[in-house]
Amino acid sequence: MTRLSVEMLAADAPEPITSAGHAQLGIAVLAGIAVIVLLITKFKLHAFLALTIGSLALGAIAGAPLDKVLTSFSTGLGTTVAGVGVLIALGAILGKMLADSGGADQIVDTILAKAGGRSMPWAMVLIASVIGLPLFFEVGIVLLIPVVLMVAKRGNYSLMRIGIPALAGLSVMHGLVPPHPGPLVAIDAVGADLGVTLALGVLVAIPTVIISGPLFAKYAARWVDVPAPSG
Repeated sequence: MTRLSVEMLAADAPEPITSAGHAQLGIAVLAGIAVIVLLITKFKLHAFLALTIGSLALGAIAGAPLDKVLTSFSTGLGTTVAGVGVLIALGAILGKMLADSGGADQIVDTILAKAGGRSMPWAMVLIASVIGLPLFFEVGIVLLIPVVLMVAKRGNYSLMRIGIPALAGLSVMHGLVPPHPGPLVAIDAVGADLGVTLALGVLVAIPTVIISGPLFAKYAARWVDVPAPSG
């Protein structure tokens, strides 16, 4: 490639978004996260809108021009949707079919029929993992809330003893194990290898869900004993 060609390519390349320094960028990241958490928890804003505003706040605090922040956000969103949009849509459809057809109830009934006593928290991890694999975290929460309440009431368990393992199973699937849409978005964004990511995700997910699920729930139920509501 000639020198002239290199100079022409360099001239056509978009200017990178820069900030004042690493410290300011770190502060911007923390501020962006704080904005997202505040909008969701305090003002009950939809998660997508909160993430959008948080991203814009991060870019502004980092010192980047707002027009470049908007361009970067729209480009990144378009690239992500183009890469995994179909998988996310199919996952949402599958989750809706699973809920409406009674398949989720059948999975739960089958596992609960073979679990009891000390094994119940482990059964909740398995239920959450099976139900949460094709679903986003929020959808899995909606599906599992009546299950957690029913199990806690029938078995006279603390809600912490049953609920935390369910949350752990959903969280691990959402963050670590493809083909869940969450990890697929991350894989597409960084161009990672799906097989290697799946293997490492499972390797990390197993001890993570054990420690943060049934083991932690055992102590959390002692610290915060929340009985199941009567209604």
